[in-house]
Amino acid sequence: MRKRRNQLPILPILIGILIVSFLLIGLRIFLFSSSTQAEDIVEKFYQYEQEGNFSDSWELFHPYMKDRFTKSSFIQDRAHVFIGHFGADTFSYEISKPVEFDKWKPEEGQDNFRDGYKMVVTQKYAGKYGKFNFQQEVYVVKHKGKWALVWDYNSK
Repeated sequence: MRKRRNQLPILPILIGILIVSFLLIGLRIFLFSSSTQAEDIVEKFYQYEQEGNFSDSWELFHPYMKDRFTKSSFIQDRAHVFIGHFGADTFSYEISKPVEFDKWKPEEGQDNFRDGYKMVVTQKYAGKYGKFNFQQEVYVVKHKGKWALVWDYNSK
């Protein structure tokens, strides 16, 4: 009689490798998807704002926004309005799920931005005038290969 050699169970090993590969690919797509990257920029912006780090939050703006505010006036205005006028030292915030767009303009007379994401940010304050929420539409678009933040100035 012949003895059978122990053979590795090739089919279960191949199936296991395929499952692990699909999971890793799926995780990579999720972590590095455009919508996740865009949401990360908005998250970073409001974390900086929450810390009173208006200099770094300004850096995340698209050049369109940087043309609207010099860095020094932005820093001064943000601190003055939110901390000075509202009497709020900090805030919490919520970011809606990103909604993709293929064409959007920040205001009449401006060129369209193509391919980006819109989110709504709700900042929650408790200050000397009580509790209040500040809600803002935020757009994230690519500029020179990097995501950058733009606010909506349309009067519609």
